[in-house]
Amino acid sequence: MVKRSVGIGFATLLAASTLALAGCGTQSAAAPAKSNNSPKQLQIFSWWTGVASSKALAALDAQFNKEYPSIKVINEAVAGGAGSNAKAVLASRMEANNPPGTFQVHAGRGSLYSWVQASDMAPLNSLYKEEGWYKDYPQSLLNLLTFNGKIYAVPVDMQRGNVLWYNPTIFKKYNLTAPTTFSQFFSDAAVLKSHNITPLALANHGDWEATLLWSDVLLGTVGPQEYDALLTGKTSWSAPGVTQSTKTFVKMLAYTNSDYTALHWQQADQLVAQGSAAMNVMGDWAQGYFTTDLHLTPGTGFGWAPTPGSAGTFAVVSDVFGLPSHLKNQTATLDYLKVLGSKKGQDIFNPLKGTFSPRLDANPADYDAYSRSAMQSYKKDQLVLVIGQGAVNPAFTTAVNNAMDILISNHNVSQFVTAVASAAQSSPLS
Repeated sequence: MVKRSVGIGFATLLAASTLALAGCGTQSAAAPAKSNNSPKQLQIFSWWTGVASSKALAALDAQFNKEYPSIKVINEAVAGGAGSNAKAVLASRMEANNPPGTFQVHAGRGSLYSWVQASDMAPLNSLYKEEGWYKDYPQSLLNLLTFNGKIYAVPVDMQRGNVLWYNPTIFKKYNLTAPTTFSQFFSDAAVLKSHNITPLALANHGDWEATLLWSDVLLGTVGPQEYDALLTGKTSWSAPGVTQSTKTFVKMLAYTNSDYTALHWQQADQLVAQGSAAMNVMGDWAQGYFTTDLHLTPGTGFGWAPTPGSAGTFAVVSDVFGLPSHLKNQTATLDYLKVLGSKKGQDIFNPLKGTFSPRLDANPADYDAYSRSAMQSYKKDQLVLVIGQGAVNPAFTTAVNNAMDILISNHNVSQFVTAVASAAQSSPLS
C-alpha cells in the first residue's frame, strides 16, 4: 500500500506540474513502450534528445554493444518541457509496473529518493562492491545516492549548477571582469546597460531556469553551510538570508531581457554567444551547447566563473541511472550499468556531452579547458545540491517554481518567502 500511495502521488505530481530539469529533446511524450521483458533487449529512458546529449548517449550505447553484442539497446528518450514530459511518462510506466530497463534521474533527495520511497528501485551495493566503485567515486557524491545504507544509482556525469557564463569580447571591450560579488555584478551591469547591452540573459519558458538563478543567488548570499541547512530542513526558510537573496534576485531582473518567459535556456545562452547579452547564469550543460551546437572555443568563444559569492562551492547536478525493482529481467540492466559507470564508458560519454566524469580516476587531459577547471573545483570544493535539480522532494520544488512564476511577475519578496516557507512545512525536507 505504501508503494502505490507514493507512486500515485508522484505520478500525478509529475504529470500535472511543469517542473523541468536540465536537458532538451525532440521526441514527443508518446504512449508507454511495450514491457521490457526480454533479456536480449534493453530500454534506456531519458530526456536526452538534444544534439550534444544524443551524440553522447549514442556513443555510450555503441560501447555497450561492443561489450555485450547480443543485447539490443532501445532508446526511449522523451522530449519536451526540458524533462518534465519524460518524467510524466516515466511515472505512468512505473505506476503500471512497466518500467524501462533503466532511466535517467538526478542525484539527491529529489526524484531519485521518491522512487526509492515508492519501493520502485533496487539497491546496487553488490554491484558497487563487484566493480570496485566505492573507491572510484568520492564519498560526498555516494552520499547523495545512498539512503538508509543502501546505494541506488550509478552516476554517469557531473555538472555544475553555479556557473556564470559571459562573452569575453564584450567584457574586454568595456574593461570588465567576471563579477565575484553581487556588488560587482550590479556595477558591471550598469556599465553594460549604459551601452545598450543586456547585462544578464534569462530564460524561464521551462519554469525552472529562474529558480536556478535564484538558487545560485541564495547560495552566494547565505554561504554553503546555511544553504545546505535550508535544503535539509535544519534552518527555517523564513531566515533573513532568504529574504535578502530574494531582494537581490528581484534587483537582478531589472538587468535582464524582457522576453525571458518565452525563451528556453539554450536561447538565453545564444544571446550571450552572439553578443546581444553579456552574461547568463546556467548549469554547465550550457558548455555542451556552446561547444557542440555553436562550435565555440572555451576561453575565447565564451568565458565562465562561479556565480557571485559562490567561489569554493560546487553545486552538483549529476545524471544517474539505477535498477528498477520490478524488472522481470535484470541482467541486461546490470551489464549496462557496468559500462555506464566504467572509466572507459564515461571517457566516451562526457566529452561529447560537455560534462565530465565524476570518477576520481578521470583524466583531465581528455577534457577541454572549462571541464578541467570544473573538475578541479569538484575534487576540492564543498558540494551542495541545486533546487529543482534533484536536491529536494518534487512537491517542494514545484511549489517553489509556482511561487517563482508569481515573483517574476509582481516582485513581491515577502509573498514569495512566505510561500516557500509554507511549502517547506507542507513538504518536509528532512
